[in-house]
Amino acid sequence: MVSVVGSQENNSEDPMFVAMETEVNGIDCPRNEIQDFTLEQGEGSNVVFSREGPLVKKDSRLSTGCCCSVKNLKSRAFATDSEVQKNEKFGDEKKLSRQDRIELGRLFQTAVSSHDWELADKLIELADPQTLNDALCMTLDSIWFLSTHQELQGITGLIKNIIANGAYDFTRAALRTSFLASCVSACQSRTMSLADTVTVMAQRLHERLQECNGDEVLKAEAGAKVQKFTEWALKCIGFHSRCQGNKDRVSHSSAVEIQLQLSAFKIFLDLAGNHLTGKDFTEAFDAACFPLTLFSSSFDPGWASGISATAIQGLLGMLVEGGADNVNQCFLEASRFGSTELVRILLQIAQRNSLDVDVDLALGFASHYCKIGTMECLVEEGNAIAFLGPLMRAAERGCRLVVEWFVKRGCRDMELCLALTAATSSSQVDIAAYLLPHVPQHVLAALSIEILKAAGERSGGSLDGVAFLLRSDFLGDPAATYSVADSIARSDDEAVAPELRSFLREHWSESAFFDGLRQGREHYMNIVRILKWGGSPICLRDLPGPLRLAIAYLPLYRECIKAGGCLLSQRLRGQLVEAVSRLGGGVLEEVNQGRELLAVLEHHLPPFLVHTSSIA
Repeated sequence: MVSVVGSQENNSEDPMFVAMETEVNGIDCPRNEIQDFTLEQGEGSNVVFSREGPLVKKDSRLSTGCCCSVKNLKSRAFATDSEVQKNEKFGDEKKLSRQDRIELGRLFQTAVSSHDWELADKLIELADPQTLNDALCMTLDSIWFLSTHQELQGITGLIKNIIANGAYDFTRAALRTSFLASCVSACQSRTMSLADTVTVMAQRLHERLQECNGDEVLKAEAGAKVQKFTEWALKCIGFHSRCQGNKDRVSHSSAVEIQLQLSAFKIFLDLAGNHLTGKDFTEAFDAACFPLTLFSSSFDPGWASGISATAIQGLLGMLVEGGADNVNQCFLEASRFGSTELVRILLQIAQRNSLDVDVDLALGFASHYCKIGTMECLVEEGNAIAFLGPLMRAAERGCRLVVEWFVKRGCRDMELCLALTAATSSSQVDIAAYLLPHVPQHVLAALSIEILKAAGERSGGSLDGVAFLLRSDFLGDPAATYSVADSIARSDDEAVAPELRSFLREHWSESAFFDGLRQGREHYMNIVRILKWGGSPICLRDLPGPLRLAIAYLPLYRECIKAGGCLLSQRLRGQLVEAVSRLGGGVLEEVNQGRELLAVLEHHLPPFLVHTSSIA
């Protein structure tokens, strides 16, 4: 991601200039500003974007109070060669004042936007090194708006002249124009006005920062810098659009125009030659990718294969040819933030240049942030096949949307089983309930003990997931389910978590069933003692039979109803067996008769209590 230091100096005499000028002292990679803001640590950039890059209306060059300065610059521009040579101090050592640089920049921008190449060339002769570098940036920015061969020749000729006169900051020019070109391509895909685009961009930037970890102050500072520079780019686009006769919308370039624009950029790269390093190309690639992540949510499906994306595809391709080596890094970041169309473009670039991109890791990032559209792109177009890791992590987090997506795409039996284990260990009962029917019974039977052991080991203190599997009779056979639980409860295996063993021993083991019987007998004897010798003012013996039964067994009934599921725990089943035998319901000790036991107890309770309990 690109981060930009904003302007601290503005020309207060020209409102239009104040609105459009951007002074950028440096560009720093946010990987050094915000921890975990991108996918992996990268090198910082010390590239200067723009010191003074004015963009003004055609008629604004004479609107300031410094008319003498403007006239002086214009008179210098059209001075004869002999007059220029007479001024010995105005040679290699020339250095303009800040006000002169501003005025010269204003005149130069107007000349470029009006295609007055003669005036622009004359102004170049007056520029000092800093102004030459600014002029190089402004001229290069304008290539993304040219539309004819004449304009191509004029702009590229001007670039050559600027470089011949001493411009040297190719790094800043490449980085800045890459960012701008990306914004142009993005805006061409939108139907809303540029004013609305600024709002959308700000909101998306805020959302993106919220998705990142790191210090809130650093995130706020980085966000302000990026927003300032992005707003500059949109204002630049708006200025050029108005010059082309479009009030508040970006004109759509034709295929021919885009080829002209890319040709101009290629000429710049050829002129820059070895002055641009691999690091410069890498940072320019990063700068070009970033705006697309801000606008990605508004792209129509298939934008990457449309005419609007042609320019950015060509730009990124040339940057890769120049030495950009961060395609995979930008690809992973785009996947993380759900920039599906950028992911699609980077896949195409990687394929054309025989580059490796980690589609499986990208799938993990996209699934972690629930970017379903990006996940589909990675699987269908990137051939990602590593479902297990993302599926398990989604199950652990309880992200049902992602889990359902993976299941519908098709998962192997073992992947489903491991995802079930992950959901169980995290007590994600809803996810476990969804996955359980999808895991074949023979797989569950073969791995039942390992599933429960693994879930207990990684439970983090809650065994609700384990309890859910047992209550759901996850083996489809009550005897088998009880047997597995009892086996683990009696096991001396050190791999069994103590908390799991204690839980199963207390509630789901065979000994828990006999404890339940014992508790049921003790409870019955206590009720009998109260009826015979209780000193309560209310004589329980005088109450109707159903009410006496409710006093005795309503708590047990409610606990069974609350537990839910196909199976009752062994402890509750033991208590129910004892209660039903005392009620004359016979002996129902078969492991698959839990619900029958509950029905017998329910039959003896007052209907109004049964109804209330069932609702609760």
